[in-house]
Amino acid sequence: MTKPSLPELLHAAVSAVGGMERPGQTAMAEAVAEAVDDGSHLLVQAGTGTGKSLGYLVPSVAHGETVVIATATLALQRQLVERDLPRTVDALHPLLRRRPEFAMLKGRSNYLCLHRLHEGAPQDEEEGLFDPFESATPTSKLGQDLLRMRDWADETETGDRDALTPGVSDRAWAQVSVSSRECLGASKCAYGAECFAEMARERAKLSDVVVTNHALLAIDAIEGAPVLPPHEVLIIDEAHELVSRVTGAATGELTPGQVNRAVRRAAKFVDEKVGDSLQTAAEGFERLMELALPGRLEEVPEDLGYALIALRDAARTVISALGSARDRSVQDEDAVRKQALASVENVHDVAERITQGSEYDVVWYERHDRFGASLRVAPMTVSGLLREKLFTDRSVVLTSATLKLGGDFNGVGASLGLSPEGTGGDDVPQWKGLDVGSPFDYPKQGILYVARHLATPGREGSRGDMMDELAELVEASGGRTLGLFSSMRAAQAAAEELRGRLDKPILLQGEETLGELIKSFAADAETCLFGTLSLWQGVDVPGPSCQLVVMDRIPFPRPDDPLMSARQKAVEEAGGNGFMAVAATHAALLMAQGAGRLVRATGDRGVVAVLDPRLANARYGSFLRASLPDFWYTTDRNQVRRSLAAIDAAAKADGR
Repeated sequence: MTKPSLPELLHAAVSAVGGMERPGQTAMAEAVAEAVDDGSHLLVQAGTGTGKSLGYLVPSVAHGETVVIATATLALQRQLVERDLPRTVDALHPLLRRRPEFAMLKGRSNYLCLHRLHEGAPQDEEEGLFDPFESATPTSKLGQDLLRMRDWADETETGDRDALTPGVSDRAWAQVSVSSRECLGASKCAYGAECFAEMARERAKLSDVVVTNHALLAIDAIEGAPVLPPHEVLIIDEAHELVSRVTGAATGELTPGQVNRAVRRAAKFVDEKVGDSLQTAAEGFERLMELALPGRLEEVPEDLGYALIALRDAARTVISALGSARDRSVQDEDAVRKQALASVENVHDVAERITQGSEYDVVWYERHDRFGASLRVAPMTVSGLLREKLFTDRSVVLTSATLKLGGDFNGVGASLGLSPEGTGGDDVPQWKGLDVGSPFDYPKQGILYVARHLATPGREGSRGDMMDELAELVEASGGRTLGLFSSMRAAQAAAEELRGRLDKPILLQGEETLGELIKSFAADAETCLFGTLSLWQGVDVPGPSCQLVVMDRIPFPRPDDPLMSARQKAVEEAGGNGFMAVAATHAALLMAQGAGRLVRATGDRGVVAVLDPRLANARYGSFLRASLPDFWYTTDRNQVRRSLAAIDAAAKADGR
């Protein structure tokens, strides 16, 4: 039998999901097949509606090698495992004469731990000495959640937190889950043979396609102990998120509360002298943190340096003592000791990392109203790590609707450790960029309006002219507005102002769960939804409920953001343009994601309004505009009001 061609396979898969083949999807599938066949690397920008999931699934599954797919969001993981993969496998099975197996794999703390469930979570002294299942009254929310999870444990096949509906709070889940450091290990655990996390890893080892998330991919790369099964092809979807997720996984944190918790946990097992040394070091650290002012520490102050050395050395002594400690009076001794060890090891590792003072790390203080001060350390850049760990021994395909910033892929490529497209030698990964476009006719479906007449937004203070403009635009569009704001304070101020001015329902992020807000926004055309960062990327509302997307200002990182400002300074010291490489690229990515909320289907019409004149007037404005969909561009406020009114009238005429 002749091997089926890629067009045949793609046609079968697209038909199975009830879709339509699109030129961009075909071009993407061909490019992915080529990259997989010759072991090269590919960056693919595929606009909304391209059908990019099938564009990479079909060629990678057909190739027959083990494939890992890493995504950023839970929604896309679910879509792949519950919809796209089952249908694709069913459709390709008769043509391939084999049935590819697939599985989901996440970090250990995402799975129910049977040991924790049945033996109870080790409790800290200050948090009470009771088994949480006993102390949480059945009438309390926590108690109800814990009892429900006990029942669920008997039914679930996966133990995956995301399969528990409705979900539970982080506090409740913490009672029945463990981190990889806290895990006893399958061979030492009484429940090892039934462990959900171990079963997930075994399923992944036997699968042709493994769906995971960016966080686990980052841990796999950073820690050097492989979590993912060996694979020949790596597909990274939502690749615009990868750098921030890897940075998050490589960030360490120390807080007084966390250090004190480690002290309490270790005290059960070590002699008084060893325990007291860690207690004394913790008290010294806490006193310093009470005086900590937010901001970057370009050099670690002497007093902080001494405090961290004391913490590191005391933690090291405790770790040695914990290894040989035995206390049969402690219930479930092994699990309690493992939890103590995990806490102390984290304190030791972060303290040591900061005292070593790598030039590649950024250290800063943060202060939260609720949680107090924290000391954080993060890598200046993860590009070297990604180049070394991702792009060797496998073909890598990175895809997203927003990878081409300012007209090319080189900005995103540089953040991934790649040299400019078409350059490089033996040690530098070779890669190709491909923009397969979008099935949407952006110039006909959307308008990009820049309010050029407004005052340039300052760092603080009210923007009366912006509020007037916003109110007029929302009125002209008959509601139907998604407001994307650069800060929660700005979103709250706008919601408060417009609730007083307009007879339109204004929903505000934080007043209800995000899912409920989006549902309410989609259900009523007159409703507006205002919010901040997660809305810039997380809203998918096709149709007439979202015909105006407003951005209050260009979303540059805050000037006092320690990590971003350090990265910008490092680029400048190396002779580059720090503002363009860091701040403008960050803003371009967010704006491209935000503008992508407008057109989600072929029938959608509307306006993206940017209430920041710098997009039209500043030198970097053209770079930012080149990163957005190719909407018809105008700065004419009257034209936009007429267009919005016409779009609103057309939707009402259709009864929508």
